[in-house]
Amino acid sequence: MFTPNAIFACSKSNIVIIYLYPTEDTKLTVNLGYEDKITCSYPQYTTCWNVLAKTSSDLIDLNTNRSLYALYYESESVYDFKIQKDGFIVRGSDVSEFLEEKLAILGLTEREAEEFIVYWLPQLQKNEYNYIRFATIEEINKNMPLEFSVEPDTLVRILMTYKGLDKPIDVEEQQLETPERKGFVAVEWGGVLY
Repeated sequence: MFTPNAIFACSKSNIVIIYLYPTEDTKLTVNLGYEDKITCSYPQYTTCWNVLAKTSSDLIDLNTNRSLYALYYESESVYDFKIQKDGFIVRGSDVSEFLEEKLAILGLTEREAEEFIVYWLPQLQKNEYNYIRFATIEEINKNMPLEFSVEPDTLVRILMTYKGLDKPIDVEEQQLETPERKGFVAVEWGGVLY
């Protein structure tokens, strides 16, 4: 399970994890579009990740033969994330319930959502209020293009942008859509403080 760092050293970075759920064991490469913006990765990202994705959702890094359950990277933002007209204002004390609800709408399984919440909860609940917005797929693609040598049937990309606030501000409630998970599913979740 993905657990939070004791010290959140790269708070301005995009912190991202990728899961792969093929319908049959599949060898594939996973490519990140801005290799020069990657500041940390596991397994080590060079020009791509070369993996065997298994139907059990486990991964084998074909460069090291290590068993993994996900791919991880941190990167500098390319897209200029800032407060928009829409989003959500969430009390720090209400963050876990908020994320449980919104991550289900955005298509995460309970396990994926748990890992997201376990990682981000310490950062969000320490703020009196949070401005939270989930980046659009267009914004996510501009920030870090993601390509697969074997295209998933379903790609779920979630990037939560957030800013701690001392008091609430007025924003329109962001409208979220639920993807249909079918076939070979790839899921990416992450977040960034701005």
